[in-house]
Amino acid sequence: MTNNDFTSALWETADKLRGSVSAAQYKYPVLGLVFLKYVSDLFDAQAMVIRHRIAEPTSDYYIDDAETRERAAAEFAKDKTFYDQDNVFWIPASAHFTTLLSQASAPDLAQRLDRAMGDIEAENPRLKGVLYREFGRLELEPGKLGELMGLVAGIRFNPEDHGSRDVFGEVYEYFLGKFALKEGARAGEFYTPKNVVNLLVEILAPFKGTIYDPACGSGGMFVQSSKFKDAHQAKLGRRGDLAIYGQELMAATRRLCLMNLAVHGLDGNLGESYGDTFGNDQHKTLRADYVLANPPFNISDWGGERLADDPRWVYGIPPKGNANFAWLQHMLARLSSRGRAAIVLANGSMSSQQSGEGDIRRAMVEGDVVECMVALPGQLFSNTQIPVCLWFLSKDKAPAVNGRIDRRKQILFIDARKMGAQRISRTQIEFTDAEIETLGQLFHRWRGTEFSDGTEYADELGRCYSASLAELEKHGFVLTPGRYVGAVAAEDDDEAFGEKMERLTAQLAEQMAKGADLDAVIREKLGALGYGV
Repeated sequence: MTNNDFTSALWETADKLRGSVSAAQYKYPVLGLVFLKYVSDLFDAQAMVIRHRIAEPTSDYYIDDAETRERAAAEFAKDKTFYDQDNVFWIPASAHFTTLLSQASAPDLAQRLDRAMGDIEAENPRLKGVLYREFGRLELEPGKLGELMGLVAGIRFNPEDHGSRDVFGEVYEYFLGKFALKEGARAGEFYTPKNVVNLLVEILAPFKGTIYDPACGSGGMFVQSSKFKDAHQAKLGRRGDLAIYGQELMAATRRLCLMNLAVHGLDGNLGESYGDTFGNDQHKTLRADYVLANPPFNISDWGGERLADDPRWVYGIPPKGNANFAWLQHMLARLSSRGRAAIVLANGSMSSQQSGEGDIRRAMVEGDVVECMVALPGQLFSNTQIPVCLWFLSKDKAPAVNGRIDRRKQILFIDARKMGAQRISRTQIEFTDAEIETLGQLFHRWRGTEFSDGTEYADELGRCYSASLAELEKHGFVLTPGRYVGAVAAEDDDEAFGEKMERLTAQLAEQMAKGADLDAVIREKLGALGYGV
């Protein structure tokens, strides 16, 4: 199936629930059925893999005699160990999608689906407590659930095309994009588009060590990091390994993340339960090598009034009305001595002066923990038009730690606002793979990492610039890339309206004061010459 076929089928599926289930809940029963279809298709495909192995002369399971081979194929297809060894979930016959589809007209279909999900969890410990098991609570018209299954049946998962694909991340992104406007873009539900995740991963380059996401959503950061690691093992001539840690505020989204990890054969520690990362941190002792996150930015109700003395606030107490600098400092606190972080935040975090944010930003720059800033184009997200940027933090920019080039007391600025195109829709753009690689290479050349293509780094007018601490101080520790790379615009077009108004008002007051002083001097001079004024 093409991506358009895939998403069209999903939309048709979700639309069947319109008027029966609230918009906020559409995604969960549909994702439950999509998951059931997905694992059932891969279960069936594994039987073909088994048959191929015993017919392949170079295989350890090769059976020469054709008749014996056929009997063995039938027996092996019933042996759970042949599925476990390839990380394919064992699906009991009674819980298989096709079995349940044949019962779609049954009046107790919802209860049968709940039992089937329970049976799958029982056979696959990694899925315990993860699957959607609330079909029986849906207040649907008679026959609606069966119709829904019939639509999902049209979605076909080919292991060669979808076996390592972030299926649930893509579904989640699609559903959020369709329904966020209906239910309101609530904090914590901003899914990071895959091309933005790929850019974060391309620059951070997680390969070996621990990786942490304190606002992990559906787990897309983990999936793409694992893909990056797999893709670079052959290039580097050594194996990578990532231990996954995360936390999620909402219980349903946490289950979605665990499901996504399980489908991709990944193990992750998401703490004992869902919860608020600031007030109920599940990984207080963690010191990660990599942090990747798109936290809910600009949130005001993050509990800052209860955390004024928190040891995480090394660079200053974050304002109670905005969590942006609380997120940055939380992630710094969870980094190892050589750890690095990549964070999506609102553009205001680069230049804001309110409530001490400017002082915290200055302290972070002087503490030499800011490594790279990337300005992004607008319209990258399907459900919010808030302009965003990327922060890259580092605990150690000395040579031979995370790169061969000494970048202490320097920050790389990259302006990518003119990149990307409307390849998704007229209201949403994305980066191409080539653009992502180009941006990643700017960083890897600058830092001299093992992922660099070997080309020497050079500043590019309007694209990238390596700034010294003295230059940062000259600009008041504002970290907007346009100020450093030589952007054509006279002033930063990503400056927030409130900040711009505050700056211009102060500038006007200063100019009016100077004008009054000059007027007084003129009057004094004219008076000395005998002119009455």
